[in-house]
Amino acid sequence: MRGQDHLPIGVFDSGIGGLTVLGVIHKTLPGESTMYLGDTARVPYGTKSPEVVTRYALNNARFLVQRGIKLLVVACNTASAVALPALEEALEVPVVGVIRPGARKAARTTRSGVVGVIGTEGTIMSGSYERELLKVRPDATVFKRPCPLFVPLAEEGWEDHQVSKAVAGEYLGDFASEGMDTLILGCTHYPVLRGPIQSAVGDGVTLVDSATAVAEVVAEELDRLGLTCKGGGPPAHEFFVTDVPQRFQTVGERFLGAPLAGIRQVDIDPH
Repeated sequence: MRGQDHLPIGVFDSGIGGLTVLGVIHKTLPGESTMYLGDTARVPYGTKSPEVVTRYALNNARFLVQRGIKLLVVACNTASAVALPALEEALEVPVVGVIRPGARKAARTTRSGVVGVIGTEGTIMSGSYERELLKVRPDATVFKRPCPLFVPLAEEGWEDHQVSKAVAGEYLGDFASEGMDTLILGCTHYPVLRGPIQSAVGDGVTLVDSATAVAEVVAEELDRLGLTCKGGGPPAHEFFVTDVPQRFQTVGERFLGAPLAGIRQVDIDPH
């Protein structure tokens, strides 16, 4: 892999949520180029079977690898939960998921050892955060809960809307009573609703967003492999989607925290 430092970091998600991860990567590694693929034609992944999610993840990864990347970030909790072993086996580039970094950050953060996890149905059912957390903190107690309505609320931009606050209260109002002091936001959409979620669980609970931990792991991996970009011009950022890009651009700029330009629609189905 040496000599490939100029190549971009590849990032994929089932749709828009992974842009919250990409935004932190841009801030953490401002000299690195990136290539993002949102599989918007097949979103959501959270309600699909592990076999289907794995097939979609492999399609996404191969598209990015064929275009030339030096490292792949799976910025999708569901795909990270079920497809990571298949991706690591199939690809020749390093692969970083969002679950292990997030779980390990939560293990370092918690004082009481009582940790909550919220995410899509698929992520919660997989038990992946719990497994990774217990590897680092075997004495931890983990409470899990799917919060599916958070995804459409985040995409509507209802960060401070009364409906979001009511839904967060309904999902999480009794969660803090379990004695947890740390809550993992196990879906890349959820950081957009940080305000309502924090209000629902109380200020005594620390919210862990995997994005920061992922960016730190990416930086460490690039350094370890000698792949950190050594200059040669300003970084380039490319964006691809598998369905029409209009909604991706409108909603995505809020998730990324920056303008989105030059989004291209592509067909990634194997022929």
